[in-house]
Amino acid sequence: MSRIGKKPVTIPAGVTVSVSPENVVTVKGPKGELKENIDRDIKVEVKGEAVEISRPTDQIRHRAMHGLYRSLIANLVKGVTDGYKKNLELVGVGYKASNQGNLLDLSLGFSHNIVFEIPKELKVATAQEKGQNPTISLEGIDKQLLGQVAAKIRGLRKPEPYKGKGVKYQGEYIRRKAGKAAGK
Repeated sequence: MSRIGKKPVTIPAGVTVSVSPENVVTVKGPKGELKENIDRDIKVEVKGEAVEISRPTDQIRHRAMHGLYRSLIANLVKGVTDGYKKNLELVGVGYKASNQGNLLDLSLGFSHNIVFEIPKELKVATAQEKGQNPTISLEGIDKQLLGQVAAKIRGLRKPEPYKGKGVKYQGEYIRRKAGKAAGK
């Protein structure tokens, strides 16, 4: 039995969870509403203040989906109650970030600025303190969308291993390499 899958998802106060006959789980909370399509083999039941997920057999496919869908439903519940936040840091001389609404303007050492449109479901904020690297802060209720957008922004200029320049997640460790050995 999946350790993660058999653990019920507790529903906090102010959150409602409903399951449609087409196996679509809808979670409504103080921050918004999220939906997730669940595989037809996996059974989702709302029992009191908890959501229980069960599988029909012990096939490898069913065992894998059991834990997966439990985690996805737990992420939906956490998203509508607390929300998610990711911070990115721009490391490099002249690297800048600014935003106007949901348009992110990045200066990452290329010959031109990159204008990146953030989906309307997410909030973006940029900050530049003196003596600190510029930071981009992303907030939203959908964990998957937030992670995907943060990964795309990071992919515009990945941190390189020699000087550590690029866009990195806050707190991310970059494994550094030694440069060329000095001449004789």
